[in-house]
Amino acid sequence: MAVILGTGAMTYKLSAIIEREDKLFCALCPELDVASQGVSVEEAIANLKEAVQLYLETASASELSGLSSTAPLITTLEITT
Repeated sequence: MAVILGTGAMTYKLSAIIEREDKLFCALCPELDVASQGVSVEEAIANLKEAVQLYLETASASELSGLSSTAPLITTLEITT
């Protein structure tokens, strides 16, 4: 979701998927296909925020035009076979 603020700044509402891989936590923003990692969930999220910020600062208008105007719904599924 993009929100235009009075200063011309944009606020985006994006999702983050966090998965543990060995000793690190990997964080992915699927809307932008931007990823990062950290030794804790908090560090992985902070690093992902920084990576997304850098992406948004350099992305073209056409790259940002595909962002959804609604927040994504993310849930989990539990399947027994």
